[in-house]
Amino acid sequence: MGTPTSAATKHEDRDGPLPQLLLILTFVTGLVDAISYLKLDHVFVANMTGNIVFLGFAVAGAQDFSAPASLAAIAGFLVGASAGGRLGSTMGKHRGRFLAMAMLVKILLVGAALVVAVVVADLDNQLLRYSLIILLALAMGVQNATARRLAVADLTTTVLTLTLTGLAADSTFAGGNNPRPGRRLMAMLAMFLGAAVGAYFVLHVGVAPVLALTLALLALNGVVTYRAWSSTEAWTAGV
Repeated sequence: MGTPTSAATKHEDRDGPLPQLLLILTFVTGLVDAISYLKLDHVFVANMTGNIVFLGFAVAGAQDFSAPASLAAIAGFLVGASAGGRLGSTMGKHRGRFLAMAMLVKILLVGAALVVAVVVADLDNQLLRYSLIILLALAMGVQNATARRLAVADLTTTVLTLTLTGLAADSTFAGGNNPRPGRRLMAMLAMFLGAAVGAYFVLHVGVAPVLALTLALLALNGVVTYRAWSSTEAWTAGV
């Protein structure tokens, strides 16, 4: 009989390259939320908990928060998550194909956002701001639904509250067995770095370069997962 540690190791091995790919998407979350919060009416396109709070602030009359912008982000995210869920239901049980198709959808949405940002280029234009909010929220809804369906432990790609809770509540100090501390720390680091890099370029260069970097990272993930389209490795099964 295997030990709990060996069983956990086998389970993690079953995820193949998915943890690394989802860490890249966690970095992407930091990038796009830096764009949306700093330049698009103080909303998040990935962190819906924040948007619900911001909506409450706006309704109460707080300055610098927009109820329509928060509602647009939430609506876009819900539509994207629904599309991601539907995609997962129709793609069968092959994780590689599912993630590849989800990356294609995200590439199209972020690519459209990049085109809009380059063509219009005026962030004071309300139509531009709402177009970017909706396109990016759609993309992040797809991403969140994809991560949920892939169900790789501690890698939701958009939410760190449970990751932080697990790091503390499952620690040796708390009487737990401290599973996957490295992965949990990497998820936090990835989002931190994404937010920092995104904020730096948004503030000092502009929105378009951050969208271009986001698109490049999604394309990288897409290439890796497309190469696994016909793979029969253990990690591809289980959607």
